[in-house]
Amino acid sequence: MTKAPSRHAIIFVLLCVLLDMIGFGLIIPVLPQLIEQVGRVSLSEASVIGGWMFFAFSMAQFAFSPLMGNLSDRFGRRPLLLLAIAGLGMDNLLQGLAPTLGWLFVGRVIAGVCGSSWVIANAFITDVTEPEERAKYFGMMGGAFGLGFVLGPALGGVLGEFGPRVPFFVAAAISGLNFIYGWFVLPETLAPANRRSFSLARSNPLGAFKVFRSYHGVIPMCAVMFAFFFFTSVYPAIWPYWGMAKFGWSSAMVGLTLAVFGVVMAGFQGGLTGPGVKLFGERNLALVGLISALIAAAGYGFAGSLGVVVVLMIVHGPEGFIHPMLTAMMSKAVPADAQGELQGGISAIMNVAMLAGTVFFSQIFGYFMRPGGWQSPDVAFFVAGAGMALTLVMFMVIVPHEEKRL
Repeated sequence: MTKAPSRHAIIFVLLCVLLDMIGFGLIIPVLPQLIEQVGRVSLSEASVIGGWMFFAFSMAQFAFSPLMGNLSDRFGRRPLLLLAIAGLGMDNLLQGLAPTLGWLFVGRVIAGVCGSSWVIANAFITDVTEPEERAKYFGMMGGAFGLGFVLGPALGGVLGEFGPRVPFFVAAAISGLNFIYGWFVLPETLAPANRRSFSLARSNPLGAFKVFRSYHGVIPMCAVMFAFFFFTSVYPAIWPYWGMAKFGWSSAMVGLTLAVFGVVMAGFQGGLTGPGVKLFGERNLALVGLISALIAAAGYGFAGSLGVVVVLMIVHGPEGFIHPMLTAMMSKAVPADAQGELQGGISAIMNVAMLAGTVFFSQIFGYFMRPGGWQSPDVAFFVAGAGMALTLVMFMVIVPHEEKRL
């Protein structure tokens, strides 16, 4: 028999998700400087290397998320969750001490594998809550994700003023304390009778795409969603490098801008999505988001000061409507017993689009910032703006109005 879950166990799982996102955001402001320092390269070269590091991280997370979930179904939630936390702590320590770029790449892969702990956290919440309570706790997990992305870059930027390796050591210490806390408070929630044998076939990440072929009307929205995540991956790909190259931002300023961006997005998603749907409907609200995304992407390329960037961040806010609106529209085309499968497929689309997009935009930035050629830090944003214009047209042409789908 497993122990009854305590309030501390729920708090621990939410804290685990929060720390995952803090750890992800923590390194964004300092990674350019660390790559420059370790690799002895220029900022343009660092942007290209950083893009491939993001690719390595995301590919590891994409590949190992289903595996981690299946292993937790076989061996239980507690050992896999504690293993992931310990792995993140050791990984942050490794990256803080990394003497070469090769070790940084190894660290990013390990971080991707261990960062799949959110899959186990979701399963833990499902184990310990009644069906009618799950929406509340999954909402709390969403809040932990958002808060982590606000705190992580801000904290990383401040700590980065003491050196680009300092945030990694702090993240390692936080993970170590979290592991000790979890060792004492985290129960096992999956009883032996409810465990199943491990299956490699169920651990195939590409299997998540099968859901889209089964239901009419889903594939066009998948195409829009893929294009949206591909072109908006310009932000994780180049934002810190762009700010440093164009405005001379410090790591603290990079972290502050990312934190402000996170707050704006959370405000639109959390505070205005519900009223917006009631007033405009899902399709029209997604349309507003796509228009704002187009204006923002192109606008950042033309921005000449920090003040203009801040104004564009507010204009950028409605972009936060796009993902939830597309997801809601797609869910109406899928029966109730396939909603989990749909969410897995949507997650796969997001991962693959951002994998490709991040590498694509980091290469563009690096190419147009290389010494000896025509240099501009803004070209990637102009390309992203053109891509968002195509995505907007695609959405208007292939995604019907709500009344036409009924």
